Amino acid sequence: MSSENLNTLLEGHVASLYDAGKLDDALRVAGTAMRNARQAAEDDEASVPLLINALETLANLNRQTGDFEKSESLYLEALETTGRCEVPLEQLARLRSGLAMLYDFSQREESAIPLYDQAIQDYESIVPPRSNEAAELRNNLAMIYKSLGRYALAEQHYLMALESLEKRYGRDSERVAAVFNNLGSLYHTAGFPEQAKEMHLEALDIRLRVLGADHPEVAQSYTNLATACYDLEDDAGVQENFEKSLRILEQHLESDTDAYEQAGDDYIAVLENLGETRKAASLRKRMDKILGRA
Repeated sequence: MSSENLNTLLEGHVASLYDAGKLDDALRVAGTAMRNARQAAEDDEASVPLLINALETLANLNRQTGDFEKSESLYLEALETTGRCEVPLEQLARLRSGLAMLYDFSQREESAIPLYDQAIQDYESIVPPRSNEAAELRNNLAMIYKSLGRYALAEQHYLMALESLEKRYGRDSERVAAVFNNLGSLYHTAGFPEQAKEMHLEALDIRLRVLGADHPEVAQSYTNLATACYDLEDDAGVQENFEKSLRILEQHLESDTDAYEQAGDDYIAVLENLGETRKAASLRKRMDKILGRA
């Protein structure tokens, strides 16, 4: 099969099958393209870049369909094969970040960290820098550091991601709000409720302007604020923010019942801890009726 036909398979047919939800067909076609590319690379070193493309495509598909073991072997082969030819820095970044995300999803955080670091460096070294991609990876890396209890490093990467995203999209962006939200969660976990509240207020302020007052992400911010208020022993703030969150989530029961149920159950637990047992019982009764549990 010619290089042109292989490229058509990889860039056209496989992508269209994936977009159409025909994942098995996409895997089959990508596998055929990879085997043909491997043979072509054995016959002619000029075909090695095509083999790397084929390995990357098949690795991505296997990662997205949950076959992490197969995906890992393909990413590793692709990265090893990059030593045989000149490879665009952007492709190296994609391969490293793809493998990093695979390790991340598989809870192999220590293996993901150096790959995320290198992919970030790659994206930031491209001219012009791919700051958006780097910021997204910093966000992922910060989540890993948070899960490992390495809070200072998590904060560092969140702040760097925030700076990049604000520069790219401006302050009024849901991407920026999401990082503020993540910072708030980090400070809550690390035991800094005042800073957590400040970050969640920033996220709420942006989401209200960008998404509107009745969006589920706004409800999430109110729930997070309620948690921060609880840590600060602001009982009135706890109740005010939980109730705002639940009012919004009641409007979205068809699309996200779980969020309403989780927020409501959390609020009931808080009310009981605060000694508001009658209010907790009333809310439970209302939720049972709304959710059809009565």
